[in-house]
Amino acid sequence: MDTSVQQFAVAHLLRRPEVVETGGFVAGFDPDSASPYINYATPLPGAEPTAADVAALVGEFRARGLRPRLEYAPVAAPAVEPALRAAGFTTEEEHVYLVCTPRTLTPPAAGGPTAAVPRDDAEYTGLDAALCEAFDGEFVPSPEGGARLRRTQEGGGGARLVRAEDGTIAGGGSCSPPAVGTSELAGVGTRPAHRGRGVASAVVASLTEAMFAAGAGSVWLEYSGEGSRRVYERLGYRAAGDRLYISLP
Repeated sequence: MDTSVQQFAVAHLLRRPEVVETGGFVAGFDPDSASPYINYATPLPGAEPTAADVAALVGEFRARGLRPRLEYAPVAAPAVEPALRAAGFTTEEEHVYLVCTPRTLTPPAAGGPTAAVPRDDAEYTGLDAALCEAFDGEFVPSPEGGARLRRTQEGGGGARLVRAEDGTIAGGGSCSPPAVGTSELAGVGTRPAHRGRGVASAVVASLTEAMFAAGAGSVWLEYSGEGSRRVYERLGYRAAGDRLYISLP
């Protein structure tokens, strides 16, 4: 699965508005955002970069005023990490990723919240704001964030929200369009006042089902804590490998 996840990471970055391919790496940039979670690079599976290759990649980030940063499955490109560390890169985070297939998917019991596609620009922007709140201000809400969620939905991926009883947005998430037979489900969050009510389960199940219907043979995600991991495991997600986030100060 590591190679499939890494192939997906490459395909996903190739969808960015601006793409640079250099020395066995693919870097994706979005001029509308300076977020390191949007502007980053990943290696091709099996890449064996030289010091010059790494220096060229770093130069692409520096030229844009961005921190050089990569996300990838290290097992799929074992020669990359030593080359990056030799250049001064350090670990930001290491994550276990979970995978669900049509055979393992277990939808939540009936009677819980319902996840839906946002209806208009206001709901896409509201979903972006709800997710920013869910992640404790790690991201800043913006019309551009809402527009990215709309592009994800309209481009073959998925964006889902759960409406609270008062009409506000309780939480939601998104899933990238499938590529190389798989899809990444990311950014699932619930506003603090609505946690513990099945919002995340409804969102994850709806997005996962949508990607299977679109032809994906698997959906993968990374979790942020043991509580969220239990939610995903109840829905049929299982640990399958590791991902490394690494950057140069």
